[in-house]
Amino acid sequence: MKTLYLDCGMGAAGDMLAAALLELFPKPDEVVAELNRLAIPRVRFLRETVQKCGITGTHLSVQIDGEEEGEPHDRHQDHHHHQGHDHGGADHHHEHSHHHHHGMQEIESIVAGLHLPPPVEKNVLAVYGLIADAESRVHNKPVTEIHFHEVGAMDAIADITAVCYLLDKLNPARIVASPVHAGTGTVACAHGILPVPAPATALLLQGVPIYGGRIQGELCTPTGAALLKRFVHAFGEMPVIRTAAIGYGMGKKDFPQANCLRAIWGETEDETEFVPELSCNLDDMTGEAVAFAVERLFEAGALEAYTVPIGMKKSRPGILLRVLCRPEDREKIVALIFRHTTTNGIRETATRRYVLDRTIETVQTEYGEIRRKTVCGYGVTRSKYEYEDLARIARERGVSMYEIRPCTERKY
Repeated sequence: MKTLYLDCGMGAAGDMLAAALLELFPKPDEVVAELNRLAIPRVRFLRETVQKCGITGTHLSVQIDGEEEGEPHDRHQDHHHHQGHDHGGADHHHEHSHHHHHGMQEIESIVAGLHLPPPVEKNVLAVYGLIADAESRVHNKPVTEIHFHEVGAMDAIADITAVCYLLDKLNPARIVASPVHAGTGTVACAHGILPVPAPATALLLQGVPIYGGRIQGELCTPTGAALLKRFVHAFGEMPVIRTAAIGYGMGKKDFPQANCLRAIWGETEDETEFVPELSCNLDDMTGEAVAFAVERLFEAGALEAYTVPIGMKKSRPGILLRVLCRPEDREKIVALIFRHTTTNGIRETATRRYVLDRTIETVQTEYGEIRRKTVCGYGVTRSKYEYEDLARIARERGVSMYEIRPCTERKY
């Protein structure tokens, strides 16, 4: 499957990620022209070739009214201090204090006016939503009171829109990233000195493997963290991949280590894994008792649990219970089978499991939001709407699920 691997050994920022993705295209200048045709107000993208520690890569310059905003201040040109991303909208640099500040509603209005493809617009707003939510939690303010500096907001809209547009254009089936190098030390803001990663960045990186390293400074910005949170399916080592293209997105500042984010694009094998298959024969349980046991197994994380009618010794009718689980859940599942069934013994077989890559998104319909599961791999892509959502709406509206299904095929 088409796979994108992001090497975040020097952190992540919006402009670096966009520049790395840009290098994956055979004709990057034509793609920059596409970005400029999006006509983000007051914004122009410029592609520059630069070197860091002997490595040649791309810096994607975002000019606001003809000037690259914030050049002396932010190591990645992500300008989140101008946006107020880490500081609830407060200006970091007093020389910009006369500028207007944008709230989320204004950001949404600007994005809506760009006439982006619907998936790109959805992703841009989702990334901004993640940032605003983190800010609201850091400062204990409602999202509606979170504001972004006017100039910095346009710069961030440019970075976020570029990444979302380029990822939509690449259309990877899977995105994997390395653990994120967050940097160490402190960062100055309007409210004083804060630890690295800054509070909003730390919240955005919850659940993501990160480390501090020895490099002093802020290597992962809130915008970079939000983009990773939105798009990356898994964090870990680089998978076995047949490389088709490699991109280097360069930051502005120099460090002893090459200040870049690397994107590797290629093909990986469709996923396979070995899982334990646990089975036992049952001939002295009621159907209701077996159903209760299966429910407990699913609650405990069983990947699959099902029963098959069988004939046992002396032609006694019985039930074969089979359970698939993750290796790390084996002992827990074994204990539950013994607790909730009457078996005296459990058999285990190592089973190779071929799986399609799965994603779940929420789609808007005339009946409201419905979750849709999409699977892909082995040349197959198909979607299915979540039964629980369809059943809930059918109950609420007093209609059948067959009446709801046609509406889910229309776009809104």
